[in-house]
Amino acid sequence: MRLLLIHSDYIEYEAKKKTKMAEECSVLSDRVEEALTVFCAVESIDEEDLEGVVLQGIEEIKKTAGQVNVNKILIYPYAHLSSDLSSPETAITVLNALKAGLETEGFAVKRAPFGWYKSFKISCKGHPLSELSKTIVPGEEGSVKPAKKEVTHDWFVLTVDGKKHDYKEYLDDSPFGCLVKKELGIAVPVGGEPAHVDLMRSKELVDYEPASDVGCLRWMPKGKLIRDLLADYVLHLVLEYGGTPVETPVMYDLGDKAICEHAAKFGERSTASSPITGNMMLRFAACFGMFSIMRDMHISPNNLPMKMYELSTYSFRHEQKGEVIGLKRLRAFTMPDMHSLCLDMPQALKCFEEQLAMGWQTGKDFETGLVAAFRCTTDFYQENEAWVKKIVKESDCPMLIEILSDRVHYWVAKIDLAAIDGQRRPIENPTVQIDVESSTRFNIKYHTEDGTVVHPPILHCSPTGSVERVICAILENISTQAVPALPTWLSPAQVRVVPVTGSTSRLPRSSQKRSTPHRSGAMLTTGTRPWARGPRGRHGLGPVRGRCRRRGSRIQEADRHGPEEVAAQQAVQGADDN
Repeated sequence: MRLLLIHSDYIEYEAKKKTKMAEECSVLSDRVEEALTVFCAVESIDEEDLEGVVLQGIEEIKKTAGQVNVNKILIYPYAHLSSDLSSPETAITVLNALKAGLETEGFAVKRAPFGWYKSFKISCKGHPLSELSKTIVPGEEGSVKPAKKEVTHDWFVLTVDGKKHDYKEYLDDSPFGCLVKKELGIAVPVGGEPAHVDLMRSKELVDYEPASDVGCLRWMPKGKLIRDLLADYVLHLVLEYGGTPVETPVMYDLGDKAICEHAAKFGERSTASSPITGNMMLRFAACFGMFSIMRDMHISPNNLPMKMYELSTYSFRHEQKGEVIGLKRLRAFTMPDMHSLCLDMPQALKCFEEQLAMGWQTGKDFETGLVAAFRCTTDFYQENEAWVKKIVKESDCPMLIEILSDRVHYWVAKIDLAAIDGQRRPIENPTVQIDVESSTRFNIKYHTEDGTVVHPPILHCSPTGSVERVICAILENISTQAVPALPTWLSPAQVRVVPVTGSTSRLPRSSQKRSTPHRSGAMLTTGTRPWARGPRGRHGLGPVRGRCRRRGSRIQEADRHGPEEVAAQQAVQGADDN
């Protein structure tokens, strides 16, 4: 329990609006003069010994009231004193117990309502004992707050033949070795700006927006086109897989118990730590909205797995200002987010395999090599070791394995695929996670034939990772090329027709269908200024033998003659009509 005790000239409050966890209360406004105001937050650890915590709280409040010589006390619920809150039911129980216990001691006690948005005014006396904070923990008075159960992490590398290896054998400069070194915390820091930052700005794809918050970007036409192409790519991928697109809000009420608890799993990176209005938070993924939809559905086990997809535009992370860089670390980003409600764990494992295969495929389509780290609890690994070896074999590459002694997140198993940037650091992109907590928290359920209620596992999957990080990985990959060239299907112009003479009237002006991984075609653009003038060209050019670079290949064009000669050139980012 956290207490903030203020010796007050007066304290007045007014309850404005209910949250979803608000208690019913007949007194919605009050004022107390010459009082000890007790701001109170009940924590999850208090549930280990509620009676002891209440008794300690009463003693601390009684002691302070005696020191400042007051008989009137106002207990004011104040969740902002802690980031590890108890359940609302527990908090109300403790607050009521504090009030009753202090009244038994002879104090005149009032309590502000729990779970309401309230305004208040307070005047502090300002003497040395007028502001005091107290932390109360279960156990005897004066005891040290017990540490949370320590979770150990074991690391090893699993190869396609099913054998375990010491991770120290892989501390090299290969992409997989770079991942291992970063995960184990032994990578050597590299200074300087990532290569993709210069490319994204010089090629006028995307840039920082000085008039916005740090980590929020502005997208220029070519960059917006690439971003949209990636969004279309993922949508096509998910639709082929059987996913159903939805759209959900970007802002959620932390007064909802399930949302508050799920947000707490994300920790300090959640924008819940800096609410923008009332007790609202900006989402960090599409979980909240999709889980809310699932909760309101009548779900038949015959229709599982059920796959729901949203291009989360935008999601938000409370990145520190000094951490924000380019397209890799942002405060606002675009996240392709799919959640699959599964019948049971065997079905979840099957869907995991399918979605992992999607992740590997995106690396091929983006021409960015990916490496993998698989994480799970000890219990999960012991029960599913053969399955883990199977996905390593099917992935046809070694994986870094992290075994957690106990579950500390909503997932029992997850895999992260990462590209490696020019500074030899991972860019985490595709991920798949098995969530065994959220269906219970959000009351997502189905009924068996005998009426048994089942809260099934849910898979979280981003087939690509955030769109911004995908572009980051692609730019980092091509930055080492002599002529940086995007994959053809992502190029804003896939074929450019350049006039060799001054006549352009008979050149094609319309574009064909764009080439993507899902269909053939070409996006055609035509230059508006001649490359050379005169029948043989101002530079004495005879018959032109054009060359076109596409996905690293060189394609020989046939000889062409006459005033209508054209040469196909690749549309490299930032190229002009010259």
